[in-house]
Amino acid sequence: MIEHMIWMIPVLPLTGAIINLLIGKRLPRRVVDSIAVGSISLSFVLAVTAYFHLISLPADQRQFTDTVYTWIGLGSFQVNLAFLIDPLSAVMILIVSGVGSVIHLYSVGYMHGDKRYSRYFAFLNLFAFAMLLLVLSSSILLMFVGWEGVGLCSYLLIGFWFEKIENARAGMKAFVVNRIGDFGFIAGFLLLFTTLGVKTGIWSLDFSVLKSNIALVPVAVLTATGIMLFVGATGKSAQIPLYVWLPDAMAGPTPVSALIHAATMVTAGVYMIARMNFLYVLAPDALRVIAIVGALTAFFAATIGLVQNDIKKVLAYSTVSQLGYMFIGVGVGAFSAGIFHLMTHAFFKALLFLGSGSVIHAMSGEQDIRKMGGLAKKLPVTTATFIIATLAITGVPGFAGFFSKDDILYNAYVSPYGGTFIWLLGVLGAVLTAFYMTRLVLLTFYGKPRMDHHTAEHIHESPKTMTVPLLILAVLSAAGGYIGMPEVFGVHNVFAQFLAPVFNSGFAVPEGSHTLEWTLMGVSVLAAFSGIGGAYYFYAVNTELPARMAQSFRTAYAWLLNKYYVDEFYLKYIVGGVLKLNTILSLFDARIIDGAVNGAAKLGKKLSDFDGAFDRIVVDGAVNAVGDGVVSAGGVLRKIQTGLVQNYLIFAILGLALLLSFVLL
Repeated sequence: MIEHMIWMIPVLPLTGAIINLLIGKRLPRRVVDSIAVGSISLSFVLAVTAYFHLISLPADQRQFTDTVYTWIGLGSFQVNLAFLIDPLSAVMILIVSGVGSVIHLYSVGYMHGDKRYSRYFAFLNLFAFAMLLLVLSSSILLMFVGWEGVGLCSYLLIGFWFEKIENARAGMKAFVVNRIGDFGFIAGFLLLFTTLGVKTGIWSLDFSVLKSNIALVPVAVLTATGIMLFVGATGKSAQIPLYVWLPDAMAGPTPVSALIHAATMVTAGVYMIARMNFLYVLAPDALRVIAIVGALTAFFAATIGLVQNDIKKVLAYSTVSQLGYMFIGVGVGAFSAGIFHLMTHAFFKALLFLGSGSVIHAMSGEQDIRKMGGLAKKLPVTTATFIIATLAITGVPGFAGFFSKDDILYNAYVSPYGGTFIWLLGVLGAVLTAFYMTRLVLLTFYGKPRMDHHTAEHIHESPKTMTVPLLILAVLSAAGGYIGMPEVFGVHNVFAQFLAPVFNSGFAVPEGSHTLEWTLMGVSVLAAFSGIGGAYYFYAVNTELPARMAQSFRTAYAWLLNKYYVDEFYLKYIVGGVLKLNTILSLFDARIIDGAVNGAAKLGKKLSDFDGAFDRIVVDGAVNAVGDGVVSAGGVLRKIQTGLVQNYLIFAILGLALLLSFVLL
């Protein structure tokens, strides 16, 4: 029975990772990629099987748990290594394993000449394992293991080409920023755990137990917990103020960008908020914070995307912006709308990243769209699929993004935790999204070719291992939204109905009138076409206008081009402040140690003045031992507290390896 095979869904890619990591160098490349693609594809098959088994059950019974064994057992406190399948986790494993399989297949063509081929696929499989563990966990503690796992793997994949110092720095930046968010995550679930345990005697981190007893926790604690957990989500899902790692993460291979920024790591925060919906419906202030931060991020990141010239950087800020929409959805209490956009975004954003990879592959590594143009004739499949993804993300009616984005904007307007301000930021963000994505298409695929002669001679369409995944994702980007059509069209919202048992937590977004819904939908469509039309005029009709505008508004243009100088601010005041504090503390520690040693030496000298062998042997020996011990301890501590992220990462990896070994054995 599939109920007892759920553990295989994450274990299969883990097995592939272990094989390729240990003996991949000695295997033919065809065997390496067959192991990697085959393992994640088998996980997808099992995920599909689990989904069909789930929908065969009555709606109120669509949940089962596969318990492998008791992981932690301390008296009444128990944590099981258990995997939960319900409508929410079923959707997530289909997205992660399905889109992940397509990206693995694409990687076969994209990475074919890389010297660390087996290591790349090992890390890719390991990443899939960590994400599947995260979304299948039946407890928040096991979820945290997966949560940290995707953070570790992101470091390994973003800095995969570590020969370039900027790539290594990007990996370290992602690792450090995510650790900041993780502090909030840890503080949040520990606060909830201890409060519930002290008040009720129920010491548990299992989602089902937490849900059953959450009403016993004071609202103030729930609000604090909800905000702390959201801090963790801002790190993983790149929201203000912890979004800065994601644009730099473009340093990794393009398939990694598609995997991390489309279907997996960046959606972990949204999934966590949705999984903890039973807490957030009792903490409306925390919901408002999530919705406001999401709306600000959606608009803020979209303004930066207007002027970026690196094809992957445009898509990176687009990802930050689209994640903001997801947080608007869950923040106004429309959890199914947020997850719906998570799903459609996985389709069209993966397609956009893989399409950009096809362009970069054809352009011999060039990523500057100012040096492209006229590629439509030479890259017909890439162009057609990229345009489909663009129509989806801009919200053109009929494409996947239209249905999910409209669902979010409508709920943002009618929800008591939304309102006009959040809705307006969402609409403005939609205009900007349509503008910068149309600009990207026009500058990349149309107009006069702007590349050098040598590059132009070698432009060719990508191999089938790369174009077939593009076609698969193009179909999903075009048709994937129809399962969530709003009821105003005279149909049932199948997607929302499927997720209803998970989100049936005593809160519902008020229903608006059909007239209001049609009106808001019209505004959303108008926003999309306004952005498309504006970009077409700027970059196809009056092509000299952008340069004149940039010259006329030099200051504003510089701020947008330099991403509001946020990185520079962090580097000077945050990072610089921490380094100064570290220097001060190091000097302070050194003085304390030196003072202790000198004090012990002086005391020893005074005591040694006393006559007698006992004094000389026992007292002097003890004093010297104390002094030597202090000096030795200080030396050890100084070696540990080096301030080098690499050293801290080694300890983290060793700890995680020991933990995983314990779990597996």
